Amino acid sequence: MNIVYLGSGEFGLPCLDAIRSSRHSLALVVTGPASPAGRGRKVCPMPVAHWAENNAVPFIESENVNDPQIVRRIAETHPDVLLVIACGQKIGRELVNMPTKLAINVHSSLLPKYRGAGPINWAILRGETETGVSIITLADRMDAGDILAQARTPIDVFETAGELHDRLAQLAAPLLIETLDRIESDTVVFTPQNEFEATKAPKLKKSDGFLDFTEPAYILADKIRGLWPWPGAAANFVSSETGKTTRVILALAEVIWGDAPPQAAPGTFDEDLNVLCGEGKLGIRKIKPAGKGLMEFKAFINGWRLRAGDRLTKIEE
Repeated sequence: MNIVYLGSGEFGLPCLDAIRSSRHSLALVVTGPASPAGRGRKVCPMPVAHWAENNAVPFIESENVNDPQIVRRIAETHPDVLLVIACGQKIGRELVNMPTKLAINVHSSLLPKYRGAGPINWAILRGETETGVSIITLADRMDAGDILAQARTPIDVFETAGELHDRLAQLAAPLLIETLDRIESDTVVFTPQNEFEATKAPKLKKSDGFLDFTEPAYILADKIRGLWPWPGAAANFVSSETGKTTRVILALAEVIWGDAPPQAAPGTFDEDLNVLCGEGKLGIRKIKPAGKGLMEFKAFINGWRLRAGDRLTKIEE
């Protein structure tokens, strides 16, 4: 079949590789324009544009996939399937109705759970032990189309959003090829989503990562995993010796159950250098101080001369 791909993010790259290795044809890629990235804000192409260039696949960069010129260019390829992955744009009705077979989307959750821009993060933030990928038809409402296929996977207790993102991207690729084959043979099954089970996964912002240590340790541990690498679970580290404050991002922590010392404030490091929380404690495993790279917590202890009584405090918006 002739496939037109709409998307920008890295999540879709394994699917693109799988299509290239299949009997299906990738006629065109439509992706977002280059944008500033990194500390130097250097203008860089989107990951999908970089992939298309390296693989000699025709591609267009556009801020609006529904622009009449873009729509005409897509129509010229006579697509059988319009495939949308990590696109970040609303796909108009003209494009949805264009392919001779279907317009489909690969979504990184077990729909109808976690509809929206941040399904991987929110699955971890909500303490889920299982997630997966869904392939659905495009619908007028976000992520509400019929389910064509799903694949499930457990979430490891120490798995971060970044690690889960990469694993789900790999899980999606063979599922996509199986689904494309079924679409081609008209054997695909359409399963409507149960609207009563639908939950939302809205786009995250930096302030969502500001940790409040009056919350229970198990909630904070999920936040730390679910927010790494972006936007990052952030706090201010305050030295009891010097009073100096350093912003840090916690990248991984484990829950340690136990009673807090009397009158100890949440966020305080105890004698074992665990962080006191509203319930239980956090044993930090990985941390990233401002302006530094990610490091093991032991390196932070030595470099910042951490001691009992030092604190992590909430960042005020």
